[in-house]
Amino acid sequence: MITQSATLNYLRIAPRKVRSVAALLRGLPVGEAEAQLLMQRRRAAKPLLKLLRSAVANAKQNLKLNPDKLVIESVRVDQGPMLKRHLPRARGMATPIQKKMSHIVLVLREDPNAKPPRFSIVVEKKTKLPKEGRAKSSRREKKEASESRPQAEVKRPGFLKRIFTRKTGAGA
Repeated sequence: MITQSATLNYLRIAPRKVRSVAALLRGLPVGEAEAQLLMQRRRAAKPLLKLLRSAVANAKQNLKLNPDKLVIESVRVDQGPMLKRHLPRARGMATPIQKKMSHIVLVLREDPNAKPPRFSIVVEKKTKLPKEGRAKSSRREKKEASESRPQAEVKRPGFLKRIFTRKTGAGA
Protein backbone atom coordinates (compact mmCIF):
# COMPACT_ATOMS: atom_id res chain seq x y z
CA MET A 1 0.00 0.00 0.00
CA ILE A 2 1.49 3.33 -1.09
CA THR A 3 1.38 6.21 1.38
CA GLN A 4 2.28 9.87 1.17
CA SER A 5 2.79 12.05 4.22
CA ALA A 6 3.00 15.79 4.78
CA THR A 7 4.02 17.58 7.95
CA LEU A 8 3.30 20.98 9.41
CA ASN A 9 5.52 22.07 12.28
CA TYR A 10 5.21 24.93 14.74
CA LEU A 11 1.58 25.78 14.08
CA ARG A 12 0.66 28.45 16.63
CA ILE A 13 -2.61 26.79 17.70
CA ALA A 14 -2.93 24.57 20.76
CA PRO A 15 -2.84 20.82 19.93
CA ARG A 16 -6.10 20.16 21.76
CA LYS A 17 -7.92 22.57 19.45
CA VAL A 18 -6.29 21.13 16.32
CA ARG A 19 -7.09 17.55 17.38
CA SER A 20 -10.81 18.30 17.54
CA VAL A 21 -10.78 19.33 13.86
CA ALA A 22 -8.35 16.58 12.82
CA ALA A 23 -10.58 13.88 14.34
CA LEU A 24 -13.23 14.64 11.70
CA LEU A 25 -10.84 13.81 8.86
CA ARG A 26 -9.60 10.32 9.73
CA GLY A 27 -10.68 7.72 7.17
CA LEU A 28 -12.36 10.20 4.83
CA PRO A 29 -11.64 10.41 1.10
CA VAL A 30 -9.63 13.50 0.21
CA GLY A 31 -12.53 15.30 -1.50
CA GLU A 32 -14.87 14.83 1.46
CA ALA A 33 -12.18 15.90 3.92
CA GLU A 34 -11.54 19.04 1.88
CA ALA A 35 -15.26 19.82 1.89
CA GLN A 36 -15.40 19.30 5.67
CA LEU A 37 -12.51 21.69 6.20
CA LEU A 38 -13.95 24.32 3.87
CA MET A 39 -17.17 24.37 5.88
CA GLN A 40 -15.48 24.41 9.31
CA ARG A 41 -15.41 27.74 11.13
CA ARG A 42 -12.65 26.70 13.53
CA ARG A 43 -9.30 28.47 13.19
CA ALA A 44 -7.40 25.17 12.83
CA ALA A 45 -9.33 24.25 9.68
CA LYS A 46 -7.44 26.66 7.41
CA PRO A 47 -3.91 25.32 8.10
CA LEU A 48 -5.21 21.73 7.97
CA LEU A 49 -6.80 22.42 4.57
CA LYS A 50 -3.53 23.86 3.31
CA LEU A 51 -1.66 20.80 4.61
CA LEU A 52 -4.17 18.42 3.00
CA ARG A 53 -3.86 20.15 -0.37
CA SER A 54 -0.08 20.03 -0.07
CA ALA A 55 -0.14 16.29 0.68
CA VAL A 56 -2.44 15.66 -2.32
CA ALA A 57 -0.16 17.70 -4.58
CA ASN A 58 2.88 15.75 -3.31
CA ALA A 59 1.17 12.42 -3.98
CA LYS A 60 0.12 13.53 -7.44
CA GLN A 61 3.52 14.98 -8.39
CA ASN A 62 5.99 12.60 -6.72
CA LEU A 63 4.20 9.25 -6.68
CA LYS A 64 1.84 9.77 -9.66
CA LEU A 65 -1.19 8.78 -7.57
CA ASN A 66 -4.79 9.46 -8.58
CA PRO A 67 -6.21 12.11 -6.18
CA ASP A 68 -9.71 10.61 -6.48
CA LYS A 69 -8.52 7.37 -4.86
CA LEU A 70 -6.65 8.96 -1.95
CA VAL A 71 -7.93 8.44 1.58
CA ILE A 72 -6.67 9.99 4.82
CA GLU A 73 -5.03 7.16 6.72
CA SER A 74 -4.04 9.14 9.80
CA VAL A 75 -3.70 12.63 11.20
CA ARG A 76 -1.34 12.92 14.16
CA VAL A 77 -1.23 16.13 16.17
CA ASP A 78 1.70 16.41 18.57
CA GLN A 79 2.63 19.21 20.92
CA GLY A 80 5.49 21.44 19.88
CA PRO A 81 7.40 23.86 22.06
CA MET A 82 5.63 26.30 24.37
CA LEU A 83 6.19 30.02 24.62
CA LYS A 84 5.96 30.90 28.31
CA ARG A 85 4.63 34.35 29.04
CA HIS A 86 3.19 36.17 32.05
CA LEU A 87 -0.03 38.12 32.45
CA PRO A 88 0.06 40.92 35.03
CA ARG A 89 -2.54 40.52 37.78
CA ALA A 90 -3.65 42.34 40.90
CA ARG A 91 -1.30 43.25 43.79
CA GLY A 92 1.83 42.98 41.64
CA MET A 93 1.38 39.28 40.89
CA ALA A 94 1.65 37.56 37.52
CA THR A 95 -0.12 34.56 36.04
CA PRO A 96 1.87 32.27 33.74
CA ILE A 97 0.53 31.76 30.21
CA GLN A 98 1.59 28.89 27.96
CA LYS A 99 1.28 29.62 24.26
CA LYS A 100 1.30 26.11 22.81
CA MET A 101 2.33 25.00 19.33
CA SER A 102 1.38 21.94 17.30
CA HIS A 103 3.20 19.58 14.97
CA ILE A 104 0.84 17.85 12.51
CA VAL A 105 1.58 14.74 10.42
CA LEU A 106 -1.00 13.85 7.76
CA VAL A 107 -0.70 10.48 6.00
CA LEU A 108 -2.59 9.67 2.79
CA ARG A 109 -2.93 6.23 1.25
CA GLU A 110 -4.28 5.06 -2.07
CA ASP A 111 -7.42 2.97 -1.73
CA PRO A 112 -7.89 0.79 -4.83
CA ASN A 113 -11.62 0.24 -4.22
CA ALA A 114 -12.46 3.84 -3.33
CA LYS A 115 -15.82 5.15 -4.45
CA PRO A 116 -15.83 7.90 -7.09
CA PRO A 117 -16.12 11.37 -5.55
CA ARG A 118 -19.65 12.65 -4.94
CA PHE A 119 -18.70 16.19 -5.96
CA SER A 120 -15.71 18.19 -7.10
CA ILE A 121 -14.24 21.27 -5.48
CA VAL A 122 -13.11 23.92 -7.93
CA VAL A 123 -10.21 26.08 -6.78
CA GLU A 124 -9.88 29.26 -8.79
CA LYS A 125 -6.30 30.04 -9.75
CA LYS A 126 -5.14 33.60 -9.33
CA THR A 127 -4.17 35.33 -12.56
CA LYS A 128 -1.74 38.21 -12.77
CA LEU A 129 -2.29 41.10 -15.12
CA PRO A 130 0.52 41.81 -17.57
CA LYS A 131 2.75 44.69 -16.49
CA GLU A 132 1.63 47.04 -19.26
CA GLY A 133 -2.03 46.29 -18.49
CA ARG A 134 -1.80 47.22 -14.82
CA ALA A 135 -2.98 50.61 -13.77
CA LYS A 136 -0.20 52.62 -12.17
CA SER A 137 -1.68 54.63 -9.38
CA SER A 138 0.04 57.56 -7.80
CA ARG A 139 -1.14 60.02 -5.21
CA ARG A 140 -1.63 62.74 -7.81
CA GLU A 141 -3.80 60.53 -10.03
CA LYS A 142 -5.92 59.42 -7.08
CA LYS A 143 -6.39 63.03 -5.99
CA GLU A 144 -7.40 64.09 -9.51
CA ALA A 145 -9.84 61.20 -9.74
CA SER A 146 -11.49 62.12 -6.45
CA GLU A 147 -11.77 65.80 -7.49
CA SER A 148 -13.29 64.95 -10.85
CA ARG A 149 -16.19 63.05 -9.24
CA PRO A 150 -19.25 65.24 -8.66
CA GLN A 151 -19.75 66.04 -5.00
CA ALA A 152 -23.20 65.27 -3.61
CA GLU A 153 -24.84 68.33 -2.05
CA VAL A 154 -25.06 68.07 1.70
CA LYS A 155 -28.44 69.25 2.94
CA ARG A 156 -27.96 71.46 5.97
CA PRO A 157 -30.69 71.70 8.60
CA GLY A 158 -32.84 74.84 8.54
CA PHE A 159 -32.38 77.97 10.68
CA LEU A 160 -34.91 77.01 13.34
CA LYS A 161 -33.48 73.48 13.74
CA ARG A 162 -29.97 74.89 14.22
CA ILE A 163 -30.94 77.57 16.73
CA PHE A 164 -33.68 75.84 18.73
CA THR A 165 -32.33 72.35 19.40
CA ARG A 166 -34.01 70.10 21.93
CA LYS A 167 -32.09 69.59 25.12
CA THR A 168 -32.02 66.05 26.44
CA GLY A 169 -33.19 65.48 29.98
CA ALA A 170 -35.21 68.71 30.22
CA GLY A 171 -38.50 67.35 31.58
CA ALA A 172 -41.58 67.89 29.48
